[in-house]
Amino acid sequence: MEYSLSYERKANRELQRFVDKIVLVTGGGSGIGQVAARAFAREGASVVVAGRRASEGEKTVALIQADGGTASYIPVDVRNEADVARLIEEIVARYGRLDIALNNAGVFSLGPLAEATEQTWDTIIDVNLKGTWLSMKYEIQQMLKQPERGTIVNIGSNIGVPGVKPGIAIYAASKAGVQVLTKAAALEYIKHGIRINSVSPGPTKTNMSKRPSETDEEQARRIAESVPLGRIGLPEEIASAILWLSSPEASFAVGHDIVLDGGTTLQ
Repeated sequence: MEYSLSYERKANRELQRFVDKIVLVTGGGSGIGQVAARAFAREGASVVVAGRRASEGEKTVALIQADGGTASYIPVDVRNEADVARLIEEIVARYGRLDIALNNAGVFSLGPLAEATEQTWDTIIDVNLKGTWLSMKYEIQQMLKQPERGTIVNIGSNIGVPGVKPGIAIYAASKAGVQVLTKAAALEYIKHGIRINSVSPGPTKTNMSKRPSETDEEQARRIAESVPLGRIGLPEEIASAILWLSSPEASFAVGHDIVLDGGTTLQ
């Protein structure tokens, strides 16, 4: 029987932990970002969906609005400092503040390290690591101006924890960097009232983890063979951790990385 989190989605409608909160989700046009954006909105948040592809971002906004939630799309390329600065400025101009930021924008690539091009390196590091740093830089600057500060959640990867899977060295390096960046920034800014944490998913049912021409069923079957729990992860499961870290329920969590991978890193 296919695992489902439909009960969790219904329960979250009643929790309403984010009423009147302004939430930014980068990379919110698909996958984990889209699911998390919808989950925040179901619990009362006004969600800003940010990303490079307008069609995907607007689709997420439409889904949130169809759910009865509030959302808007703002284009951004997280690799570009001026773009990120403008994003935060526009959020503040529209809503007056920024309460929660989910830095989810990321790219993925497989291949032998010695065969990678400089462009591949630059793209992965610029989006995954530099993009997270730039996003945090301007999110923190804004949150320091606010009486109630804010909360930040970054998306790492279980691959960044051991960093030993063949063919994925550059991606692993970028995500390990995100995890260390998160911990260092958390320690630096908790004294100012800003909580920063991360979530590191394992193989999750998203297009990013699919191989070319692979069906959903083939993806789930391939991944299940390597996961001790025996199945692929769901973006709803990752979103649940993101929302918990962003909520008052996690008020004592500082610089914490939640690894959700069905036991994969234990092998």
